Amino acid sequence: MARVQSLAVGREPVPGYRLMCLLGRGGWGSVWKATRPDGATCAMKFIPCDSPEAAVQEVRALQLIRQLKHAHLIHVEQIWSISGYVVIAMELAEGSLLDLLDVYLSEFGQPIFADHLCFFLKQAAAALDFLNARQHLVNNQRVAFRHCDVKPSNLLVQGRKIKLADFSLSVQTTSSMGCHRRSGTLNYCAPELFQGWLSDRSDQYSLAVTYCQLRSGMLPFPDEVGEMRKEHVRPEPDLSMLSPLEQPIVARALSIVPQNRWPSCTELLDRLEDAVMQGAAATA
Repeated sequence: MARVQSLAVGREPVPGYRLMCLLGRGGWGSVWKATRPDGATCAMKFIPCDSPEAAVQEVRALQLIRQLKHAHLIHVEQIWSISGYVVIAMELAEGSLLDLLDVYLSEFGQPIFADHLCFFLKQAAAALDFLNARQHLVNNQRVAFRHCDVKPSNLLVQGRKIKLADFSLSVQTTSSMGCHRRSGTLNYCAPELFQGWLSDRSDQYSLAVTYCQLRSGMLPFPDEVGEMRKEHVRPEPDLSMLSPLEQPIVARALSIVPQNRWPSCTELLDRLEDAVMQGAAATA
């Protein structure tokens, strides 16, 4: 399938939506700031599709997620399938938590303050627990959704509010554990994904990796994963960047056995918030 004409400032890949500037580019596509037909601004994400069938599947998955309403899910305004791309118009954010990490490192010379990070990630945890609960009615069936790509760049910032974004890899399920294709951002993927499985606590694992990175500027594993291989074994996490109070909490969330993790993402963040507050009180 031929790709849409090159994306550039001033172009209208969809009638009435004019591209203003490139906001970012990653492995799953590019995101642009654009003006809508009513003159308001939005973000437009362009996900390359290699076949019409892939485009149809992508649009169907996103349409399901779009129906869900939660304060900390990014609002998807429109979805199109055009030549070579799935295009998603969504509310515009100021940046991501990865961008915010860079701001803290530049302005304060250290990663995101622990209490600030807990405030932000508790919002993300609420959105993930909402998705992962088998409570969403689809075709007269109660289902859950797994995000499958939790990472700092997919947690967008709007003032003091966090919005979970990028549902390109999200899946619908009725089981707490099931077979799944090996996909995702490798450094954040739970161990079971390498084995072709997905659980209701896989997103929690990715959230714990995200916490470590935003808290310290480093990933909790000494090696970076090059490819999704079934024989890959995650090494023991190095949590020395965290305080002694935080370490056992995050270690549980990073358990190789999904059932041994915390019952919910919210409980993980509640425990971390308590640990951070205890640490602050002890040093006051």
